Amino acid sequence: MKEFWLCFVPLFVAVDAIGVLPLFMNLTDGVEKKRVRKIVLQGLVTALVVAIVFLAIGELILKFLGITVADFMVAGGSLLFALSLSDLLAVEKHHRKIDVQGLGAVPIGVPLIVGPAVLTTSLLLLRQYGMVPTITAVVLNVVMAGVVLWFSQALIRVVGKTGAKTVSKLASLLLAAIGVMMVRKGIMLFLIR
Repeated sequence: MKEFWLCFVPLFVAVDAIGVLPLFMNLTDGVEKKRVRKIVLQGLVTALVVAIVFLAIGELILKFLGITVADFMVAGGSLLFALSLSDLLAVEKHHRKIDVQGLGAVPIGVPLIVGPAVLTTSLLLLRQYGMVPTITAVVLNVVMAGVVLWFSQALIRVVGKTGAKTVSKLASLLLAAIGVMMVRKGIMLFLIR
């Protein structure tokens, strides 16, 4: 059970469903409610498939390329830190007009729900805690993100756009700290060898 929570928390921060909410609302602004529900389901399925396939073959790709755990931890931690820093310093997340037909798959499923932060974090967690807790945490976090997006209009009314931005900034700060921790652990692995 401890392994599950050690996987769940970093992935919860990486998914940042509340932080994605204002961008999701902007992307679906003016789209009828029935179509928004289809977009959420398309995003949810896309995110789950991408995350699970990456967990299944990501390890093989790393082995093929000769990338060690320490290499991936330093690279992944640096990437998480950079992504969180850009979110922390950004005034507004920008978007461009996107075709509504594929909106659920791209950009909502990938990269908003499952992006570089989630993929990097999940692969590192897989190496540390194993397949079952990692996949369970990934699936639960993606489903929770889907639920947040499903009830997006009600949630924005409750927390407001400012509240959603505040939660997003806090999540980015936690993600930065997790990135630094991964880099530190990766460097320690280099030093131990």
